[in-house]
Amino acid sequence: MILKIAWRNIWRNPLRSWIVIAALIVGMYAGVFTTTFMYGWMMQRLKSGIETETSHIQIQKPGFKLAEDVNLFFESDTLIRDLERQGDIVCASGRLVVSAMVASAEKAVGIQVLGVDAGKDSLVVDVSEKLVEGAWFSGVKRHPVVVGQELAKELKLKLRSKLIVRFQDCNGDFTGGAFRVAGIFKTNNTGFDGGNMFVRDADLQKLLLIPKGMSHQIVIRCTDPTRVDIVRNSIEQFAKGLRVESWREISPELGYITETMNAYMYVFVMIILMALGFGVVNTMLMVVMERVHEIGMLMAIGMKRHQIFQMIVYETSMLALVGGLIGVAAGIITTHWTGKSGINLSMWAEGLAEMGYDSIIYPQYNFQMVSGVVGLVLFTGLVASVYPAIKALKLNPSQALQSV
Repeated sequence: MILKIAWRNIWRNPLRSWIVIAALIVGMYAGVFTTTFMYGWMMQRLKSGIETETSHIQIQKPGFKLAEDVNLFFESDTLIRDLERQGDIVCASGRLVVSAMVASAEKAVGIQVLGVDAGKDSLVVDVSEKLVEGAWFSGVKRHPVVVGQELAKELKLKLRSKLIVRFQDCNGDFTGGAFRVAGIFKTNNTGFDGGNMFVRDADLQKLLLIPKGMSHQIVIRCTDPTRVDIVRNSIEQFAKGLRVESWREISPELGYITETMNAYMYVFVMIILMALGFGVVNTMLMVVMERVHEIGMLMAIGMKRHQIFQMIVYETSMLALVGGLIGVAAGIITTHWTGKSGINLSMWAEGLAEMGYDSIIYPQYNFQMVSGVVGLVLFTGLVASVYPAIKALKLNPSQALQSV
């Protein structure tokens, strides 16, 4: 009965009720869509960073990451075979890594050269799928190289352009070789595109004087990205003397993305709900003040104070629930629609690419996020109802009846 009365009371002044509901709809729509937009944007960066730049797990000798000493190699073939017997690993691939000076006819720059197994490395990271010109180590018979579009622009390279690569071998002597561009790739990160080039491991092995079957690094792709830490711990048990790192340790800034986004989402929604909560409190106080005579009469005919309290709480909560749920639903529908078509931010593409972000954003949401927002809406409605309800309880029935 109290619930029915509260619902009817809401629509006694439909204009005021719709204004409050409209404010809640706009606020919750903005909150949901903004968080799903940012969440999708960050998840794209995270996915790109892991699947293109770092891989899920890397194995190397301690100290190699800082020193990049070409003599810090290890026997990798046996370890790779052992790794691929693990059910949680899709593929593992050895790499040779060396800092080098690369020169074209126009210019010379310092970059990182990655010697990879052309077939297996493409199963671990997706650089081979990012080609905009040429092919992945095919079309050039001798010493093919795949370079990033940013590096190609800087050195004015085209397909089959000649490059001279210079670096130190295992004996400390300067060596190098001539390579020809077989392909040009483009990722979402211009820093990665401008600072890395890929060659065949066999070609780099000969120039570095490194024995066959040796690698500086092993990159690993897991079957389930959520089990990376578990797989890492299991690898450490038989990769003795080597450093095993997950993508969170390889690139800590990627790990901060999910943590930051969860905190950002709730803080942002809470700010919106606080602002809306004050508006709801103000509206319900006006309702209570306008109905002083009526509330006094209800008390006089026997309505208990706790029933008055319930009635005000129900009215406020229903307003918050109606407006909040419509706003959340509108945000989800918009997210679903834009999640398929994408939001084009091409006018800022260059600046975004410098930071490693895509210019086409696909918003996405998850159940935990949506349920959390709905819970916060209900909480806000309950909190906003307390003060107006207490105000109603303090009314003296006899004095209330005398008010006009």
